[in-house]
Amino acid sequence: MDTAGPGWELWRTFDAVMRMGSLSRAARALGLTQPTMGRHIAELEAMLETGALFTRSARGLQPTELARALAPHAEAMAAAAAALVRTASAPADAASGVVRISASEVIGAEVLPPILATLHRAHPGLTLELLLTDTTSDLLRRDADIAVRMTQPKQQALLVKSVGRIGLGFYARRDYLARSRPIERPADLGDHAVIGFDRDSASLRSIEAVWPDLPRFTLRTDNQLAQLAAVRAGFGIGVMQDPIAARDPMLVPVLRETFVAYLPVWIAMHEDLRSTHRMRIVFAALVAGMASHVAKGAA
Repeated sequence: MDTAGPGWELWRTFDAVMRMGSLSRAARALGLTQPTMGRHIAELEAMLETGALFTRSARGLQPTELARALAPHAEAMAAAAAALVRTASAPADAASGVVRISASEVIGAEVLPPILATLHRAHPGLTLELLLTDTTSDLLRRDADIAVRMTQPKQQALLVKSVGRIGLGFYARRDYLARSRPIERPADLGDHAVIGFDRDSASLRSIEAVWPDLPRFTLRTDNQLAQLAAVRAGFGIGVMQDPIAARDPMLVPVLRETFVAYLPVWIAMHEDLRSTHRMRIVFAALVAGMASHVAKGAA
């Protein structure tokens, strides 16, 4: 193995191929040609001297055991490289530059847009990157600069602010309920179309902890935006955040006294970023905006 080690360009190609599953898609993502990507992978394999990193199949490139073992380290390198670019995007005391925000799909699509629009009007020099994921972004690794979390952050070296709890409830459209059988007790849900999760065992367990007698789901999907869309379309009954449901006068709560649950909200960032002006601006805006969202559900 070359003692100098493969350069970042080769690892960047490897990371892209791991994420995209093919040379062509990875090439488009990086703005390179497919032959260049193939050459990078061959060079990396030659420098590592440990055999093939990918095998070809009808489904595209399949990573070997070695590639899967290397992938987390390449992801960490990619996160660090992106963080370097964001850090260098503006001086530390400037109200400009790049800030990367991590949030769940529902928060990112349903709650943050007006908060970020207000932030942009006040600080047009900011460039905001929004990472929507229902997995926890590693702030210490700098997957993101600031995160909106629905569980209390456990990592050390984080600046964390609690902004309250978001109420959750079962909701349905008025016209769906009008054409369906009455719902007076949980057992009545057996006669209704209930929207829920498919294979997301963690989410299923969290709901079952609140409601052990969970009814059979008529529509199953792990995409929570699709669940919200199905409720809004009148498919049936599903879980929604109270302040999101409150925006639509066609939505009404179902079995409000029976199903009661809450999502705690935390805003977190690496404590080393508190000295960067743009990070403090965005952190404060997220705290204020999410606190307002929580309050709307309590009204």
